[in-house]
This record gives sequence, structure tokens and C-alpha cells, in this order.
Amino acid sequence: MAGGSFESGEVNRQYNGRVTLFVVLSCTMAGLGGILFGYDIGISCGVTSMAPFLPEVYKRMTEDKNTSNYCKFDSQVLTAFTSSMCIVGLLACWAASYVTRAYGRKCSILIGGASFVLGTILGATAQNIAMLYIGRALLGIGIGFSNQAVPLYMSEMAPAKFRGAISNGFQLSINLGVLSASFINFGTQKIKGNYGWRISLAVAGIPALIVFIIGSIFLPDTPNSLIERYNDIDKAKRVLQKIRGTVDVQAELDDLAKDSEASKTANQSCNGPFFQQFTGINAVAFYAPLVFITVGFGTSGALLSSALIAVIATTFTIVSMFLVDKAGRRVLLIVGGALMFISHVVIGGIMANKLGDHTALMTKGYAYFVLVFVCVYVCAYSCSWGPVGWLIPSEILPLEIRSVGQTIFVSVGMFLTIIVAQTFLALLCHLKAAIFFFFGGWVFVMTAFVYFFLPETKNIPIEQMVRVWREHWFWKN
Repeated sequence: MAGGSFESGEVNRQYNGRVTLFVVLSCTMAGLGGILFGYDIGISCGVTSMAPFLPEVYKRMTEDKNTSNYCKFDSQVLTAFTSSMCIVGLLACWAASYVTRAYGRKCSILIGGASFVLGTILGATAQNIAMLYIGRALLGIGIGFSNQAVPLYMSEMAPAKFRGAISNGFQLSINLGVLSASFINFGTQKIKGNYGWRISLAVAGIPALIVFIIGSIFLPDTPNSLIERYNDIDKAKRVLQKIRGTVDVQAELDDLAKDSEASKTANQSCNGPFFQQFTGINAVAFYAPLVFITVGFGTSGALLSSALIAVIATTFTIVSMFLVDKAGRRVLLIVGGALMFISHVVIGGIMANKLGDHTALMTKGYAYFVLVFVCVYVCAYSCSWGPVGWLIPSEILPLEIRSVGQTIFVSVGMFLTIIVAQTFLALLCHLKAAIFFFFGGWVFVMTAFVYFFLPETKNIPIEQMVRVWREHWFWKN
């Protein structure tokens, strides 16, 4: 298979150690940053479908009979609420790169937690649009810092043979956040009055406080960071012995100390998030309830369908944690890509044939058929490009550029998230069902890219990763 696995006795050298309780607890605490990211994504897609939140947008949806079915929610005010958080996150991740490199992964995680706390308070108590957007900006700072530091932290704490499963915990955390938000939105939209959406926004403060308060006491920094910042081999060795549960860590420590060669792997920090965003996942994450309302579901039905999607995403992310270090990264990405491509084509075909501009909404049968293939799509993404898209950039980069490389990954992802968040409703309005063919085309391209150009990296220690790329038929040139 083109771009297949790489085998070398030197590269596959294994280190001593196991998954200790200390590593599990540390990564769980750090992973709360992912829960906060997922929660804010999920809350965005839910509250924007609640009538009390933006009544002028909701009024257009319910009363303007001349608006196309595809254009009911085409509002820049609505999309700005979603994308403003990502715009600030894009800028914040570059500041986080310096903090992560100079002061450690832990410091960035704590700054992210504090920003989430402040943003949650301001958003939940907002009295006008300006306060709401400032709160979203603070959440964006939290996202920028957390997304830059947490994947690095988890990949560096994990033993090589379990790195895929542990690092995929970040995507699992994101999905748990989305899942929590979906059920909270479903409950709060039933509250009479106009404060249900405030409760939805306020709940994010709970995990944010845990990250900020407990994390500041409990979280250690990674041995990689200690060597990068201070070249403190002795302290790094003590931390490594603690997290590996053995005193025999000299082989891994030696590789950490000499892991300082930049390589072509930095290119993948751009390719990964580009392809990840153009699967169309954030169109689903941000606007799933609005899409379901468009095809014929009521508000409660749309929110419940979104909750179902969140359950599926969480479940299959857990499945990926068991598969990624056994089947490998490439298999998951290729199979997942094929299923996502099929799902996009089927959804686009149904909507093109059964949902016109000003006709009645499609029948319940076809609406449920769309829901089924959205679920298939989410299953495929959650087993492949969701978790593996975060994993690969965090594991392939050499130590000296790892912080910058993760920043490139996050910033490219944020930039494309902004584009998708700000333009999807307008694209749905103008391209109609063809928007799904557009995303399907990109899924086809990225699956082909994996088949030909991405080497297998399962069970390869981070410190030896550069050798895999040197031996690949394309990247060695």
C-alpha cells in the first residue's frame, strides 16, 4: 500500500514503563480543557436555535414565508456569535505558543482555565450583544491556550505504545463537552421565560473552575518541557520515573535529550487541520439543530437529534481509543474518509431531490433518512479524522518545534473554523444541497492524500518519529 507502514528495529525500540494512575489523573485533568472546548461548541449550536436568544432571527424563520427553506438562518449576527470565539482563539493560540515554550504546558492550561471562567461569567450575565461578544472573546482565549497546550501535554505524558489511546482522550473530552451541552440545551429550552440560554452558558463555569483551581495544585509539567525550557535532566528524570512507574527510564531520557531536529513533519501541522475542517464537521457541530429544523424537525426534535449525534460521537471516539494503537492511524483515516464521502453524497442527494426553495419541508421519512446518514457521518468522523486529526500533529513533531508546530495546527484549524462558521449558513442558502457535495469532494481528496502520503506512526516513540519520515518514499526526497 502506498505510503504504508515503516519497519525498523531502531525505530520500534520500546521504552520501559506503564500507564500509571498519576498519568491517567494528570491527563484527565488536562482533558477538561477539551470538555470546555466541546461544551462551548455544543452550547453555540443549541442556544442559537432558542427563540429567546435572538428573537429577530427566530422571527424571520417562523414568519417570513418568502424566505427559501435553505436561507431561514442566513444571518451575520447569528454566525458572528459562533465565529467570534474562534477568531480570538486563532490569535490566542500564537500567544499560547510562547507561553507553552517559555513557561510550560501547565501554565498555558491554567491560563485557559481562568479565561473560560471569566468568559462564562460574562456570557451568562450579558445584558446586551457587546457583553455577549466580549464573553465569547474570553472563551476564545481559553480555547486558544487549551487547544495549543493540552494535546501536547497528553502526548508527552503518555507511553509510546498507548499514546494513541491517551491522546485520543482529547477528542473524547471534546465530544463529552458537546454531549453535555446537547442535553443541557434540550432541558433549558423548555424553561419558560428568557433565561434558559443563560443557564446553558453558565454551566461551563464548573469544569473551568476545576481546571483553574485543582489543576494549579495537581498538574505536573512534562519531562519534555523541563528539558526544553531548563535542560534540567535530573528533574526530567524524576518526573519521568514517576509517570512511567519505573526507575529504568534512561533510554527514553536519552532520546528526549537529543530530540532536537526539525523535519518535514511540520508540513503535516497544516495539512491535518485543513483536511479536518473540510470534512464539514464544524458545520454539523455549530449548526446541526438549524439544519434539522431546515429539513423539517421542530426545535425540540432538532435539539434531541443533536444530542443523539453527540452520544454517537462520544461512543465512537471511545471505540477509536481501542483501535488507533492496533489498527493504526492510516486504516482509521481511510475507512472513515470513505464512509464520510458516502454520507455526504447521500445527504446531498436526498436534499436536492426532496427539499425545494419554497416547497413544503420534506416528509418525516426522508428527514429521518437524513438524520441516519448524519449519524453514519459522525460515526466515521469520530473514529477517524476527529481523534486522529488531533493525535498526528502532536506526535510527529520534534521537541524544539513541537510547541510552534502545535500552534500552527491550532491556528490553521481555528482559521478554517472561522471560515466554516461564518460562511456555512450563507453557503447553505446559495449552494443549497450542493454544499454537501462540496464537502464530500474534499473528503475524497484528503482520503487519497492519506493513502499515498501519510506513513503509519503507531507504536513509534515521539523521540524517534523523524526517522519514519526520512524513510517514506515521498518525504525522504
